[in-house]
Amino acid sequence: MFVPCDRGGGSASSDFKGFTLLVPAVSVGNVGQLATDLVISTLNMTKVGYFYTDCLVPMVGNNPYATAEENSMELSINAEVYSLPSKKLVVLQIRSPFIKNKYRPFCQTLLSWVKSCKCARVVLLSSSHAYQRDDEQLLGTPLRYLLTPDLEKAVGGLMQELNWKEMEKVAAYPGINDTEKVLHIPGGGITKLLFTESCSKGIQMAVLLKFCSEGDNIPDAFALVNYLNEWLQLVKSEVNTSSQWKIPSSWRLLFGNGLPPALF
Repeated sequence: MFVPCDRGGGSASSDFKGFTLLVPAVSVGNVGQLATDLVISTLNMTKVGYFYTDCLVPMVGNNPYATAEENSMELSINAEVYSLPSKKLVVLQIRSPFIKNKYRPFCQTLLSWVKSCKCARVVLLSSSHAYQRDDEQLLGTPLRYLLTPDLEKAVGGLMQELNWKEMEKVAAYPGINDTEKVLHIPGGGITKLLFTESCSKGIQMAVLLKFCSEGDNIPDAFALVNYLNEWLQLVKSEVNTSSQWKIPSSWRLLFGNGLPPALF
Protein backbone atom coordinates (compact mmCIF):
# COMPACT_ATOMS: atom_id res chain seq x y z
CA MET A 1 0.00 0.00 0.00
CA PHE A 2 1.01 3.67 -0.12
CA VAL A 3 4.00 4.68 2.00
CA PRO A 4 4.69 8.45 2.04
CA CYS A 5 8.22 9.80 1.84
CA ASP A 6 9.57 12.85 3.66
CA ARG A 7 9.95 14.94 0.53
CA GLY A 8 6.24 14.79 -0.17
CA GLY A 9 5.33 16.24 3.21
CA GLY A 10 4.70 13.09 5.24
CA SER A 11 1.16 11.94 5.85
CA ALA A 12 -0.33 15.00 4.13
CA SER A 13 0.92 13.64 0.80
CA SER A 14 -1.57 10.78 0.98
CA ASP A 15 -4.53 13.15 0.62
CA PHE A 16 -5.55 12.71 -3.02
CA LYS A 17 -9.26 13.45 -2.69
CA GLY A 18 -10.63 14.50 -6.06
CA PHE A 19 -7.37 13.75 -7.89
CA THR A 20 -7.02 11.87 -11.16
CA LEU A 21 -4.78 8.81 -10.72
CA LEU A 22 -2.64 7.90 -13.72
CA VAL A 23 -1.34 4.30 -13.81
CA PRO A 24 0.51 2.37 -16.54
CA ALA A 25 -0.22 -1.26 -17.31
CA VAL A 26 2.87 -3.43 -17.73
CA SER A 27 1.93 -4.33 -21.29
CA VAL A 28 3.44 -4.96 -24.73
CA GLY A 29 6.28 -2.55 -25.53
CA ASN A 30 6.04 -0.94 -22.08
CA VAL A 31 4.17 1.86 -23.84
CA GLY A 32 2.12 2.89 -20.81
CA GLN A 33 5.22 3.13 -18.62
CA LEU A 34 7.09 5.19 -21.22
CA ALA A 35 4.13 7.54 -21.61
CA THR A 36 3.94 7.91 -17.83
CA ASP A 37 7.65 8.78 -17.79
CA LEU A 38 6.92 11.65 -20.17
CA VAL A 39 4.14 12.99 -17.94
CA ILE A 40 6.25 12.87 -14.77
CA SER A 41 9.30 14.41 -16.45
CA THR A 42 7.47 17.17 -18.34
CA LEU A 43 5.35 18.28 -15.40
CA ASN A 44 8.31 17.99 -13.01
CA MET A 45 6.14 16.03 -10.58
CA THR A 46 7.25 15.53 -7.00
CA LYS A 47 7.78 12.04 -5.63
CA VAL A 48 5.54 11.77 -2.59
CA GLY A 49 5.79 8.09 -1.72
CA TYR A 50 6.03 4.46 -2.67
CA PHE A 51 3.50 1.75 -3.41
CA TYR A 52 4.58 -1.18 -1.26
CA THR A 53 3.56 -4.54 -2.74
CA ASP A 54 4.89 -8.09 -3.03
CA CYS A 55 3.21 -8.48 -6.43
CA LEU A 56 6.03 -6.88 -8.44
CA VAL A 57 9.55 -8.11 -9.10
CA PRO A 58 11.83 -6.21 -6.67
CA MET A 59 14.18 -3.67 -8.25
CA VAL A 60 16.23 -0.62 -7.38
CA GLY A 61 17.99 1.91 -9.58
CA ASN A 62 19.12 5.50 -9.76
CA ASN A 63 16.80 8.47 -10.30
CA PRO A 64 15.20 8.06 -13.76
CA TYR A 65 14.35 11.77 -13.92
CA ALA A 66 17.74 13.14 -12.85
CA THR A 67 18.44 16.68 -14.05
CA ALA A 68 21.85 17.18 -12.42
CA GLU A 69 24.61 15.19 -10.78
CA GLU A 70 23.25 16.16 -7.35
CA ASN A 71 19.99 14.26 -7.79
CA SER A 72 21.20 11.49 -10.10
CA MET A 73 22.19 9.27 -7.16
CA GLU A 74 18.75 9.22 -5.58
CA LEU A 75 17.35 5.71 -5.55
CA SER A 76 14.10 4.59 -7.12
CA ILE A 77 12.20 1.33 -6.69
CA ASN A 78 9.61 -0.72 -8.57
CA ALA A 79 6.49 1.34 -7.73
CA GLU A 80 6.55 5.02 -6.83
CA VAL A 81 3.92 7.74 -6.45
CA TYR A 82 4.26 11.27 -7.84
CA SER A 83 1.91 14.20 -7.30
CA LEU A 84 1.06 17.58 -8.82
CA PRO A 85 -1.61 19.27 -6.65
CA SER A 86 -2.00 22.23 -9.01
CA LYS A 87 -3.47 19.89 -11.62
CA LYS A 88 -5.05 17.48 -9.13
CA LEU A 89 -2.94 14.71 -10.65
CA VAL A 90 -1.29 11.74 -8.95
CA VAL A 91 0.78 9.16 -10.81
CA LEU A 92 1.72 5.62 -9.83
CA GLN A 93 4.71 4.60 -11.94
CA ILE A 94 5.42 0.85 -12.18
CA ARG A 95 8.91 -0.16 -13.25
CA SER A 96 9.04 -3.95 -13.02
CA PRO A 97 6.95 -6.91 -14.21
CA PHE A 98 4.41 -8.78 -12.13
CA ILE A 99 5.22 -11.96 -10.25
CA LYS A 100 3.32 -14.95 -11.61
CA ASN A 101 -0.25 -15.29 -10.26
CA LYS A 102 -0.06 -11.87 -8.57
CA TYR A 103 -2.24 -9.90 -11.01
CA ARG A 104 -5.43 -10.20 -9.00
CA PRO A 105 -3.97 -9.37 -5.54
CA PHE A 106 -2.32 -6.29 -7.04
CA CYS A 107 -5.57 -5.10 -8.65
CA GLN A 108 -7.43 -5.59 -5.39
CA THR A 109 -4.79 -3.65 -3.43
CA LEU A 110 -4.67 -0.85 -5.99
CA LEU A 111 -8.45 -0.39 -6.11
CA SER A 112 -8.64 -0.52 -2.32
CA TRP A 113 -6.10 2.33 -2.21
CA VAL A 114 -8.06 4.29 -4.83
CA LYS A 115 -11.14 4.12 -2.63
CA SER A 116 -9.29 4.92 0.61
CA CYS A 117 -7.56 8.01 -0.80
CA LYS A 118 -10.79 9.08 -2.57
CA CYS A 119 -9.33 9.59 -6.04
CA ALA A 120 -11.98 10.94 -8.42
CA ARG A 121 -11.01 8.68 -11.30
CA VAL A 122 -8.31 6.37 -12.61
CA VAL A 123 -6.71 6.52 -16.06
CA LEU A 124 -4.90 3.34 -17.11
CA LEU A 125 -2.35 3.68 -19.94
CA SER A 126 -1.94 0.41 -21.81
CA SER A 127 -1.14 -1.31 -25.10
CA SER A 128 -2.16 -4.40 -27.01
CA HIS A 129 -0.57 -6.65 -29.64
CA ALA A 130 -1.06 -5.11 -33.08
CA TYR A 131 -0.82 -8.46 -34.82
CA GLN A 132 -3.85 -9.85 -32.96
CA ARG A 133 -6.33 -7.23 -34.17
CA ASP A 134 -9.45 -8.39 -35.97
CA ASP A 135 -10.62 -6.85 -39.26
CA GLU A 136 -12.60 -4.06 -37.60
CA GLN A 137 -9.66 -3.05 -35.39
CA LEU A 138 -7.40 -2.71 -38.44
CA LEU A 139 -9.42 0.29 -39.61
CA GLY A 140 -8.58 3.85 -38.65
CA THR A 141 -6.53 4.95 -35.67
CA PRO A 142 -4.50 2.45 -33.59
CA LEU A 143 -5.63 4.23 -30.42
CA ARG A 144 -8.63 3.04 -28.39
CA TYR A 145 -10.42 3.84 -25.12
CA LEU A 146 -12.67 2.14 -22.58
CA LEU A 147 -14.84 3.72 -19.88
CA THR A 148 -16.45 2.10 -16.87
CA PRO A 149 -20.22 2.78 -16.61
CA ASP A 150 -19.69 5.29 -13.78
CA LEU A 151 -17.20 7.34 -15.82
CA GLU A 152 -19.23 6.97 -19.03
CA LYS A 153 -21.96 9.10 -17.43
CA ALA A 154 -19.46 11.89 -16.74
CA VAL A 155 -17.24 12.04 -19.85
CA GLY A 156 -18.86 9.83 -22.48
CA GLY A 157 -20.11 12.85 -24.41
CA LEU A 158 -16.65 14.41 -24.46
CA MET A 159 -15.16 11.26 -25.98
CA GLN A 160 -17.72 11.49 -28.77
CA GLU A 161 -16.76 15.14 -29.37
CA LEU A 162 -13.09 14.12 -29.59
CA ASN A 163 -14.05 11.45 -32.17
CA TRP A 164 -12.29 8.81 -30.13
CA LYS A 165 -12.80 5.17 -31.00
CA GLU A 166 -13.97 2.78 -28.29
CA MET A 167 -12.21 -0.57 -27.97
CA GLU A 168 -14.20 -3.12 -29.94
CA LYS A 169 -15.32 -6.41 -28.53
CA VAL A 170 -14.36 -9.46 -30.59
CA ALA A 171 -16.01 -12.81 -31.24
CA ALA A 172 -15.59 -15.21 -28.34
CA TYR A 173 -15.41 -18.17 -30.72
CA PRO A 174 -14.27 -16.89 -34.14
CA GLY A 175 -15.61 -18.94 -37.02
CA ILE A 176 -17.91 -20.90 -34.72
CA ASN A 177 -20.07 -18.29 -33.02
CA ASP A 178 -19.50 -14.71 -34.18
CA THR A 179 -22.50 -13.29 -32.29
CA GLU A 180 -21.07 -13.67 -28.78
CA LYS A 181 -18.65 -10.78 -28.23
CA VAL A 182 -16.05 -10.37 -25.47
CA LEU A 183 -13.45 -7.82 -24.46
CA HIS A 184 -10.04 -9.09 -25.58
CA ILE A 185 -6.79 -7.19 -24.89
CA PRO A 186 -3.88 -9.52 -25.79
CA GLY A 187 -0.57 -8.29 -24.41
CA GLY A 188 -2.39 -5.87 -22.10
CA GLY A 189 -1.23 -7.36 -18.80
CA ILE A 190 -3.56 -6.31 -15.97
CA THR A 191 -5.67 -4.09 -18.23
CA LYS A 192 -8.74 -6.26 -18.69
CA LEU A 193 -8.78 -7.50 -15.08
CA LEU A 194 -8.37 -4.01 -13.60
CA PHE A 195 -11.06 -2.61 -15.91
CA THR A 196 -13.63 -5.32 -15.16
CA GLU A 197 -12.94 -5.08 -11.41
CA SER A 198 -13.44 -1.30 -11.57
CA CYS A 199 -16.75 -1.81 -13.38
CA SER A 200 -18.00 -4.16 -10.66
CA LYS A 201 -16.79 -1.91 -7.81
CA GLY A 202 -18.28 1.31 -9.20
CA ILE A 203 -14.89 2.98 -9.74
CA GLN A 204 -14.54 5.62 -12.44
CA MET A 205 -11.82 4.30 -14.75
CA ALA A 206 -10.72 5.05 -18.29
CA VAL A 207 -8.38 2.81 -20.27
CA LEU A 208 -6.36 4.47 -23.05
CA LEU A 209 -4.41 2.02 -25.18
CA LYS A 210 -2.46 1.72 -28.41
CA PHE A 211 -2.02 -1.27 -30.68
CA CYS A 212 1.71 -1.81 -31.15
CA SER A 213 4.53 -4.33 -31.53
CA GLU A 214 7.69 -4.88 -29.50
CA GLY A 215 10.68 -2.83 -30.67
CA ASP A 216 11.46 0.85 -30.46
CA ASN A 217 8.26 1.92 -28.71
CA ILE A 218 9.19 5.56 -28.11
CA PRO A 219 6.92 6.76 -30.98
CA ASP A 220 4.08 4.70 -29.49
CA ALA A 221 4.63 6.38 -26.11
CA PHE A 222 4.43 9.85 -27.68
CA ALA A 223 1.25 8.86 -29.53
CA LEU A 224 -0.36 7.58 -26.31
CA VAL A 225 0.60 10.57 -24.18
CA ASN A 226 -0.67 12.96 -26.88
CA TYR A 227 -3.93 10.96 -26.87
CA LEU A 228 -4.13 11.43 -23.09
CA ASN A 229 -3.40 15.13 -23.48
CA GLU A 230 -6.31 15.62 -25.89
CA TRP A 231 -8.57 14.79 -22.97
CA LEU A 232 -6.84 16.01 -19.80
CA GLN A 233 -4.91 18.97 -21.28
CA LEU A 234 -1.88 18.35 -19.09
CA VAL A 235 0.22 20.61 -21.31
CA LYS A 236 -1.27 23.42 -23.36
CA SER A 237 -0.76 23.08 -27.08
CA GLU A 238 -2.85 23.73 -30.17
CA VAL A 239 -1.33 20.71 -31.91
CA ASN A 240 -0.05 17.65 -30.04
CA THR A 241 3.59 17.05 -30.95
CA SER A 242 6.48 15.15 -29.38
CA SER A 243 8.43 18.41 -28.83
CA GLN A 244 6.11 19.49 -26.01
CA TRP A 245 7.19 16.56 -23.84
CA LYS A 246 10.43 16.43 -21.86
CA ILE A 247 12.33 13.18 -22.40
CA PRO A 248 13.70 11.87 -19.05
CA SER A 249 17.43 11.29 -18.67
CA SER A 250 16.91 7.55 -18.12
CA TRP A 251 15.81 7.09 -21.74
CA ARG A 252 19.46 7.31 -22.77
CA LEU A 253 19.74 3.74 -21.42
CA LEU A 254 16.77 2.25 -23.28
CA PHE A 255 18.87 0.49 -25.88
CA GLY A 256 21.81 -0.74 -23.83
CA ASN A 257 24.01 2.33 -23.43
CA GLY A 258 26.70 2.18 -20.77
CA LEU A 259 25.78 2.32 -17.10
CA PRO A 260 25.78 5.83 -15.57
CA PRO A 261 28.97 6.57 -13.55
CA ALA A 262 26.80 7.70 -10.59
CA LEU A 263 25.95 4.06 -9.89
CA PHE A 264 29.55 3.29 -8.90
